[in-house]
Amino acid sequence: MNDEKKLTEVEHIKARSRHLRGTIEAGLQDQTTGALPADDTQLTKFHGFYQQDDRDLRDERRHQKLEPLYSFMLRARVPGGVITADQWKAIDAISRELTGGGIRLTTRQTFQFHGILKRNIKPLIQGINRVMIDSIAACGDVNRNVLCNTNPLESALHRQIYDDAAAISTHLLPKTAAYHEIWLDQEKIANYEEEVEPVYGDTYLPRKFKIAVAIPPHNDVDVNGNDLSFVAIIKNGKLEGYNVLAGGGMGNTHGDTSTYPQIAKNFGFVKPGDILKTAEAVVTTQRDFGDRTDRKHARLKYTIDRMGTETFKKHVEERSGVKFAEPEPYEFTMHSDRFGWTENADGTSNLTLFIENGRIKDYDDGPQMLHGLLKIAELHQGDFRMTATQNLIIAQVDESKKAEIEKLAKEHGLLRKVSVLRQNSMACVALPTCTLAMAEAERYLPDLIGKLEQIVDKNGLSDQPIVVRMTGCPNGCARPFLAEIGFVGKGPGKYNLLLGGDGKGTRLNKLYRENIGEEQILAELEPLIETYAKERNKGEGFGDFLVRTGVVPAVYDGRDFHKNPEGFLSSGI
Repeated sequence: MNDEKKLTEVEHIKARSRHLRGTIEAGLQDQTTGALPADDTQLTKFHGFYQQDDRDLRDERRHQKLEPLYSFMLRARVPGGVITADQWKAIDAISRELTGGGIRLTTRQTFQFHGILKRNIKPLIQGINRVMIDSIAACGDVNRNVLCNTNPLESALHRQIYDDAAAISTHLLPKTAAYHEIWLDQEKIANYEEEVEPVYGDTYLPRKFKIAVAIPPHNDVDVNGNDLSFVAIIKNGKLEGYNVLAGGGMGNTHGDTSTYPQIAKNFGFVKPGDILKTAEAVVTTQRDFGDRTDRKHARLKYTIDRMGTETFKKHVEERSGVKFAEPEPYEFTMHSDRFGWTENADGTSNLTLFIENGRIKDYDDGPQMLHGLLKIAELHQGDFRMTATQNLIIAQVDESKKAEIEKLAKEHGLLRKVSVLRQNSMACVALPTCTLAMAEAERYLPDLIGKLEQIVDKNGLSDQPIVVRMTGCPNGCARPFLAEIGFVGKGPGKYNLLLGGDGKGTRLNKLYRENIGEEQILAELEPLIETYAKERNKGEGFGDFLVRTGVVPAVYDGRDFHKNPEGFLSSGI
């Protein structure tokens, strides 16, 4: 058990929050500042939003003796990333009326609004609630948005598996009435102390918790980067059950080798009817044994590595009453999206659109993406599916609507020809709004991809998919540690270069060069790409080639992430 004297301050904030109420309501009424009280900014994460400020303007406003330009980012809870056309129309209207403009698709298969002023938070939450969307548990020390593979090739089974993902999300929602009281004006309970959080307890989890559900061979949800994942096992067109993977996670801290990204461990196989009991048991075991004294070591991956996989598994089996069977075989072939049209078993089609870094807006001197999607939503009778790689699927399109939807997508810059390299790239938001960012990501990666495209094209690799991901800090929101080429921000214009992911999301990469700028990045990658073009085996991916030829070692356990085997140049982060 954790010694109370050593608990982190966030634990104390949660304990005295009255089940996530804090003083949020009073803070909303304070018009003397655009910010909320510091303690409440920890609690609002559980309600789905973060306080931010425009870092580009910090110095200017300080010189003017003004407080930072505070605003808020709100993330919706959309299990499996599926929304209706009518919901999209409502989201569009809200983005124009109550935010800084535009919509951003995230790596958690949902959407975010940015640039929300404090006075607009409540109207915005009420607006999404009117179309049956909420933001509770989209952030915070609870289970967050549950990912579900959008795999068009298994569309006949997608509804069943999606329903399982949605059921997990609902089962693991916090039971506090705080969200409905504060944002939806529901009646306040007489005594909050009578409230019970059967899964989370009074102080919730030690840290955030992420769950994904995947349908092989497509791993767009990156099961190995999640705390808990369920891999669907399909035989003869029937869902037999799920392999349960636990203990994955991306974040680590520069300079602290006790932190590391990690690959999930395969606990074994369970039947479909056992997933809720299993999920709850994993969460409650983490609740009771996770480290609440150091948030850097509070994720499930560290709990499992500290306790040992078999010991942790035993606790889960005892709490759930479910005995894990031997894992069933499965194989992933990719962890990116399939773009363009794909056919469904029912005769409808899906159109996957490449949305660079998930940013959807109407540009003053460029494509009117938001306007185009609104037109499509007014025409479309199927649904929209947000992918975990920041793209958007117009799903279940009737044959009679295909031509018109494609025309609208092309006219508004939503369907355009881009390189395979660019299609396989993604970045986190980073500057100017993320408080943790050390370097640019979303605003910079498109330019860097343009320079890498020249190298790739020169070497005849235009059609070769290479997964490239960038984050502005080592927290890993864009899952860079599973990429074939990963960039992790160290400071303005400087990145750690990581190489060696397998293009399927089943192997970690490894630090190759530390704290380098664009000139050295290109100088390091160009000869590697040239050699790859000349010496690769048939069908061999870039990351696999680098491992086979000894450029970087293969890493399948995060505890080896910082190790530097003899003969390798990487030096540990």
